[in-house]
Order: sequence, then structure tokens, then C-alpha cells
Amino acid sequence: MRKRENFRKAFTISDPEKIARYGRRDVERLLKNEGIIRSRAKIDAAIKGARLWLDIQEKESGGFTELIWKHVHGKRRQSLPTKDQVPAQTAMSEDLARELKKRGFNFCGPVIVYAFAQATGMVNDHLTQCFRHSECAKLANRRP
Repeated sequence: MRKRENFRKAFTISDPEKIARYGRRDVERLLKNEGIIRSRAKIDAAIKGARLWLDIQEKESGGFTELIWKHVHGKRRQSLPTKDQVPAQTAMSEDLARELKKRGFNFCGPVIVYAFAQATGMVNDHLTQCFRHSECAKLANRRP
């Protein structure tokens, strides 16, 4: 999380079409960027992931959105956890991680996938005493 802004700048994060076209020079540039994790495997995975995402967007009905949201049956999951009950992964994140890996994505295990599901609003694990809980719970009733 500390390096999020650096990743956004380094990878043109909002444009998967640009990332998908990254070549050898771009990889070398990124490997020299001290603001990000300089792992060739992770950089290559990000580029490959952009290409896979574009392929899904182009060839599949509903694109990537449909691919991920089918794992929660198209509805945000609302939980009422206590501090000790917030999971790091669930059966849903295990299934989605398995599907992403089968499709060729890397570095997308069930813990990372669950954090992604939380960040995108697929699941609301805010504690009831959290100031964001009720606002996020209202969103659970709306279709993504």
C-alpha cells in the first residue's frame, strides 16, 4: 500500500492497453524504479495480466466485471464481522483465485483476491462500529 502511488505512475495503471504493449525497454525501466517492487516476475505478471484482461473484455459477454461478480452471484456480500472474524480469505476468493490462475493470471492467490473483493465492494467487511459500515451496507443493495 505504501507504494501504490509509485505503481500508478510507473505502470500507467489506468490504461491496460498501454500496459499490454509494454516491451523489454519498459520492463528494464521498471526494474530500475526504486519506488516499486522490482521483481521481474511481478512486472511480467502485470503486463501479462493487462493482456489477459483485454482479451476477456473483448471476447466474453460482460467482460471482466461479469467474470468476477459471478463469484458473488452479482450481489455485494454484506457481513457483520467482529474484530476477530474478518477473514483473510473465503471459499469465494479461493474459487475466484483458482479461475484467474486457470486463465493465466499470476500473483492472485485467495488472500490477494479477497482483499481485491473488499476494495472493489464485492464484500463489505467493515465492522459495525466503523464509520464507513452503514454507507457500504447501503451499497450492498445496489447492483454493481
